[in-house]
Amino acid sequence: MLNRWKRHYELYLLLLPTLLYFAVFEYGPIYGLQIAFKNFAPFKGISGSPWVGFDNFLRFFDSYKFWDVLVNTLTISVYELLLFPIPVILALLINQLTSKRFKKLVQTVTYAPHFISTVVIVGMLNLFLSPRNGIINQLLETLGLETIFFMAKPDWFASIFVWSGVWQNAGWGTIIYLAALTSINPELHESAVVDGANKLKRILYIDLPSIMPTVIVLLILSVGNFMSVGFEKVYLMQNPLNVSSAEVIQTYVYKTGLIGAQYSYSAAIGMFNSIINCLLLLTVNFIARRFGQNSLW
Repeated sequence: MLNRWKRHYELYLLLLPTLLYFAVFEYGPIYGLQIAFKNFAPFKGISGSPWVGFDNFLRFFDSYKFWDVLVNTLTISVYELLLFPIPVILALLINQLTSKRFKKLVQTVTYAPHFISTVVIVGMLNLFLSPRNGIINQLLETLGLETIFFMAKPDWFASIFVWSGVWQNAGWGTIIYLAALTSINPELHESAVVDGANKLKRILYIDLPSIMPTVIVLLILSVGNFMSVGFEKVYLMQNPLNVSSAEVIQTYVYKTGLIGAQYSYSAAIGMFNSIINCLLLLTVNFIARRFGQNSLW
């Protein structure tokens, strides 16, 4: 093995920065997870703080906020997961466009929102959904309907959050699927056309099965982040009127940990969230492998 390392030392040197990055920024912080089982005091440090076992976890489970935060997080996560096929469908439709100029135009229009910052997106939502001069409420008034204060209605929060995310990221999500579609042998489509297959049948029996391994892998990764609702956007969209539906685990951890200085308590909540994500990832990966589909390992 030593001789092999010497023979390919250039490759290992190229790999070294990546290994250092993961060691310092990914695996190194794991040491700090022990504060979830301690009553952490900054002046005592991690090693000097007393152990309290699972008290911080039990405190979270017994908290009046537990079910509200968990239900809000699950609602948004399930909502987003149900819309997972949208980038797949969009990629399949873009791939069927015959005009190269129009295809580039569609790709540019659908990709562009991804490069808008989260702060700007939330600002746009506040403007478009404003009860006074927002374009949506102006349209409702034109139709003779009552205006709605969307950003203040808890029932509207999940829909606004998820669908604005679809608008922002669906086009960007098609890149991998379009790349997978380019690897399909054109002779398959030519043979299907000779046999009389229309575009829909070619999509269903050639394109979709060909990219299914890619879809499965990305679905597994999405499920692995099931409980990780985007903090920045949720926090920016929150206000005192919709917080009952907008408080998710990530924002609750921020408020209790950084603002409330309850470091051990917030670390326990974050660890609980990560464990759920890990279990979901392992479960979906096992199911995919069991049914003969592509899996991460």
